Amino acid sequence: MKKTLLFACVLVGSAHAQGRSSACTAGLQLPDGFCATVFAEGASGARHIVVAPNGDVFVNTDAARARRTASGTSAATTGGIIALRDTNGDGKADLQERFGVGGGTGIALAGNLLYATAGNSIVRYRLGSGSLTPSGNPDTIVTGLPMSGSHHSHNFVIQGQTLYINIGSATNTCQQRDRQPESPGFNPCTELETRAGVWEFDANRPRQQPNDGRRYATGLRNSVAFTRNPVDCDLYAAVHGRDQLHDNWPKLYTTEKSAENPGEELVRVDRGADYGWPYCYYDVDSHALVLAPEYGGDGQKTADQKTSDRKTIDCARKTQPLMSFPGHWAPNGLLFYTGSQFPSQYRGGAFVAFHGSWNRAPLPQAGFRVAFAPFRFNRPLGSFSTFADGFNPTPAAGRAQSGRRPVGLGQAPDGSIFITDDAGGTIWRVSYRAPGR
Repeated sequence: MKKTLLFACVLVGSAHAQGRSSACTAGLQLPDGFCATVFAEGASGARHIVVAPNGDVFVNTDAARARRTASGTSAATTGGIIALRDTNGDGKADLQERFGVGGGTGIALAGNLLYATAGNSIVRYRLGSGSLTPSGNPDTIVTGLPMSGSHHSHNFVIQGQTLYINIGSATNTCQQRDRQPESPGFNPCTELETRAGVWEFDANRPRQQPNDGRRYATGLRNSVAFTRNPVDCDLYAAVHGRDQLHDNWPKLYTTEKSAENPGEELVRVDRGADYGWPYCYYDVDSHALVLAPEYGGDGQKTADQKTSDRKTIDCARKTQPLMSFPGHWAPNGLLFYTGSQFPSQYRGGAFVAFHGSWNRAPLPQAGFRVAFAPFRFNRPLGSFSTFADGFNPTPAAGRAQSGRRPVGLGQAPDGSIFITDDAGGTIWRVSYRAPGR
């Protein structure tokens, strides 16, 4: 029953958005009273975004993520930072600068210091007063981050003097033969010693290597949507769940079960916590962490039997998520809203940008939206709703996607929010005006 209500909420929110005039939404579907404008185009491979107190916008770009521009031409980029400024207040960036090489996903501001992912490193630029570009060469704060395997976004959060870095897993589920049918998982999964978690580093010490960091939390497959909540100062992440339940375990899972599972998890990232990957995944039907098939699971069991040569697993003892989202939506951006422009129900809540799925066949691929989850007392209140849709209005069942794919979220000083798209290179600005105005 809960699952039915959850998806009804998603559908109602999306249908409500479809009634908005396209003249006020720049092609997006938004709730009544909200308008979207195109702040910039041609930002090929645009990933995460940060907005300075004066309204300047900085976007990290990843050359490997660029697909095609809106005109259908190939999007050529070498990665790096795009700096944007609206000098005349018309809602569009008319001044654009580019700097840096390598590019990546993460980006953050700490005063006049701009931190960004650059390949296998986190670098730091020093910005002059009123300048869009840095003075001098960047400092390398952390380098040598792992680039092998499936996940190497290395997005991060800065809090005080500490740099918290997402280091995603190299594999899907720590199998002995990655993504191969009926291959068991390593137990214990030694990959967890260096991957699939959050590590903390000194935000000011140059040339740190991975072994200079300390593991802060573990069992997080890939936390590209990772941020600090200004209300409680805690870290939160929306985590990419595992893939290919049916592909690798067809005797245990139907294609429909595999398409809907596992749920993508919203978690508070606490020091020392273990969120279960690769041993456990979140089942959307039972609303619980269950044992992965690589470790003896069948879609229902939550623990394995102790043996002499295997680590005992009890998924009930892992840190449970605060909320879940439909399977394979791929959360890539997370923003807690602290502005006053949007209606009161949005204040303190979390926006989540979903990049969209690839592993839901034969069902249509899904996600490709920005959702909103209300918070109260630092916990989600009820379910989530779709806030912005229309990025990929006709997703097919196959893996290839031609639509736009939301990634980064940033809040402007006036309380509007920015949404980036790494496939088409568009950056939208969403603002609120009372319905009828």
